[in-house]
Amino acid sequence: MFQQRVRPTLSLVRLFATFALLGAFGLLAFQLVSYSRFRALLPPGTTIGGVPVGGLTRQQAAERLTEVFNRPVELRYGDAVIHFSPTVVGFTLDIDTMMAAVEQAGMRTSFWAGFWDYLWGKMPPPPKVPLVAHYSEARLRAYLESEIAARYDQPPVPPQPVVGTVQFKPGQPGMTLDIDRAIPLIERAMYSPAERTVDLPLNRSVPPRPSFHNLRVLLQQTAKVEGFDGIMGLYLLDLQTGEEIYFVTDNGREVPMPPDVAFTAASTIKIPVMVSVFRRVDGLNPPGEVGRWLEEMVDKSGNDPADWLMENVIDRERGPLEVSNDMRALGLENTFLAGYFYAGAPLLAIYRTPANQRTDISTDPDPYNQTTPAEMGTLLADLYKCSETGGGALAAAFPGEITQNECRRMLDLLARNKIGVLLEASVPEGTRVAHKHGWVTGPDGAIHVISDAGVVYTPGGNYVLAIYLYRKDMLLWDYGSNLLADLGEAVYNYFNPANK
Repeated sequence: MFQQRVRPTLSLVRLFATFALLGAFGLLAFQLVSYSRFRALLPPGTTIGGVPVGGLTRQQAAERLTEVFNRPVELRYGDAVIHFSPTVVGFTLDIDTMMAAVEQAGMRTSFWAGFWDYLWGKMPPPPKVPLVAHYSEARLRAYLESEIAARYDQPPVPPQPVVGTVQFKPGQPGMTLDIDRAIPLIERAMYSPAERTVDLPLNRSVPPRPSFHNLRVLLQQTAKVEGFDGIMGLYLLDLQTGEEIYFVTDNGREVPMPPDVAFTAASTIKIPVMVSVFRRVDGLNPPGEVGRWLEEMVDKSGNDPADWLMENVIDRERGPLEVSNDMRALGLENTFLAGYFYAGAPLLAIYRTPANQRTDISTDPDPYNQTTPAEMGTLLADLYKCSETGGGALAAAFPGEITQNECRRMLDLLARNKIGVLLEASVPEGTRVAHKHGWVTGPDGAIHVISDAGVVYTPGGNYVLAIYLYRKDMLLWDYGSNLLADLGEAVYNYFNPANK
């Protein structure tokens, strides 16, 4: 019986097929293992908050993010450097949210769908996930206030008087942290992996003026240093703020007030005469001789022009008394003119005022004309306010009779009074000084009173300054005029510490 033999080629095919199948299963297993490892890591090129984390496990990525974003932020306050830890303000990373965003961007919703894309190299672009973190703005604000501003802020330092002079040592500007502007800058730095330096925004403030009290002390010390042993009255009004200084000293000792202290007005009384004339003339430019005599009275301090104006414009018989009545209407009870200026003019009235009835101090004031530094300064301040707004005491006391333009004209007349000494010598050349000076010689032929009162216009602010100096013995002109100029310079330097 014949037996058929099996072909050996068939066995080889089966063997090859078996090995091929085993190889395919092995390759599949290898790819599955590779994909499982790949799936366990973040996709290559992945960034979170700008930090590369591709190829890392989730734990490794979380550690790297924590390391990067918990690094101190460098805060620069001027030249000072402060290392600020974000943990101080409760800065925390939301790792779960960011990892979920990576998963979503990688579209890994199905293992086998992802495996199929992996096999065919159809991977989505690497995820770029923004940083998700939280911190307490309230804690950051508190930190900036208590740890930065409290330690590094510098208040401005006002100019200080230089002892023994009428100068002021320049002040120092202040510097403060602008917290509202700093918060978003620091937040941006905390959220940045690389730009973690912040130049803190600072507000710089100019030095304030010294206190009026310091100026008051300086003025009194100036008179002491220069050895003035008479009676000095000084009135100063800041026309911007309304602050004022007023004192009277007797041989360096401050005199208690009220009541006020009377001084001989001398030619400063021509300011009230001018006001009374403008009350009675109509128009900005007084006609003919009136305008000419006004200029002569103020600019050249003429006595005859003053008499002519009182006789021809105010009242021929009672001109000086009407000037005094006008001052009363303005509330200036210590300022009066009791007679004409010409030699031998009769005394038309005797004025008893609170200022000249004091028994504890006397400047031996002239019974013909008297005032106080405060009242003459107040009248000038009324003129200034009228010129600026058209209102004030002049408009209230004489409604419709003194206009804003007339007040401006009066100040212009006072500004034409150029003598180069007294208040004019206290300011830089070209400074507008609307003033009237005065001094008087006694029966002994000596000067006993020197005064000047005016409105001073300066870059640092406008002010009224009225200074009256009296000495029972002779008051030497050079000494008295220099002292008054030095006092005025101290005031100018107060308002303009850097402008002279």
